[in-house]
Amino acid sequence: MKEKSKIKLIKAREILDSRGNPTVKVYLKTSSEESNFSVPSGVSEGKYEALEIRDKEKRYFGKGVKRAVNNINQIIAPRLKGESVLKQERIDQMLIEIDGTEQKSCLGANAILGVSIAVLKAGAQVKKIPLYKYIAQIFYGKQKTQIKKLPQPSLLLIEGALHGGNNLQIQEFMIIPQIRLFREQLRIGSEIYQTLKLILNEKYGKASTNVGYEGGFAPLLNRAEKALDLISLAIKKAGYLSKIKIALDIAASTFYQKNSYKFEDKIFTGSGLLKYYLNLSKTYPIISLEDPYFEEDWENFSLITQKLKNKITIFGDDLLATNPERIKTASKVGACNGLLLKPDQIGTFSEALTAAKEARKHQWKIMVSHRSGDTCDTFITDFAVGIGADSIKAGAPNRGERVAKYNRLLEIEEELFS
Repeated sequence: MKEKSKIKLIKAREILDSRGNPTVKVYLKTSSEESNFSVPSGVSEGKYEALEIRDKEKRYFGKGVKRAVNNINQIIAPRLKGESVLKQERIDQMLIEIDGTEQKSCLGANAILGVSIAVLKAGAQVKKIPLYKYIAQIFYGKQKTQIKKLPQPSLLLIEGALHGGNNLQIQEFMIIPQIRLFREQLRIGSEIYQTLKLILNEKYGKASTNVGYEGGFAPLLNRAEKALDLISLAIKKAGYLSKIKIALDIAASTFYQKNSYKFEDKIFTGSGLLKYYLNLSKTYPIISLEDPYFEEDWENFSLITQKLKNKITIFGDDLLATNPERIKTASKVGACNGLLLKPDQIGTFSEALTAAKEARKHQWKIMVSHRSGDTCDTFITDFAVGIGADSIKAGAPNRGERVAKYNRLLEIEEELFS
């Protein structure tokens, strides 16, 4: 196995993501196996994320990734040739050291993550086990790790803010079915999604069912309550009123202005916005809020977490950036009780795993997330299963790059529990 695990070739190329923008795809070969990974990219990126490299040339309006590709082919590949894909932590540390910067701005997080996950996938193939089981072995440190549950899907219905191209300022309106089997969760979510489509068509015309970056509908609405009322109606008409909770990605950094929040033509203080969230939670069955405040507003993150922690999970996305050190800080000040985990925010598999372990140390919930610019790669599904994440956020039950993740979860459920 030792010889079979050695890296023979790493090669990258530029491909397009789901938004039609360039991204990196990495191919890796050992003497016995081949793997590949396509790197996702976000549109609402926090300032503390690891930095992806863009070419900033005329081609692709400056969004090309030839530099990141060249960094893989010319710098990373020669250094990793001959290394064992089973030495994940060693390879990730080598990547970090070759880059030498805090936010991976030399080689680019898009280059580093592409190689890191391609190595991980090859390791699972060498071991001849499914990727989720290989991840579980690494995460739990056991050779025989029993996976007892699957993550719940946080299914996107309506998009706003940077994702939707409408006047809604909340970025994502999602539902989480509260039943046991994933295949039933997905079915119910899909039925509600299709019911909402019919409602929107009837009330606002066919243009209202155009979709945003992640497959959710993007009707021309301007108030969060209107979107929530439409979702509530769809849930009721589909017949699942008692089986659904609602999750919101607020993405408050997008409407933060000079120590206040300009939301729906009103100016809110942090405490004023807290009252607004409290009222929402009394009216609608909200189970989680993601980034309810600006990414540096530690004080108000702490206040809302203390106020709602027994009822609602407060997920940190831009606040935490999947960074173990920021998770430690958040825990000390009680700034949230949930981690939105995006491996590309931190740049290597090993660091993403450390972030998950740090969150679990504080009994936080973990939601593994896709990005707005994604691909049909299903790595995050295996990752969510392998670390025992509470939920997975992969978009609407619509668009191939989103549905691919949910379909992979159907396969895993059948493998594990049928």
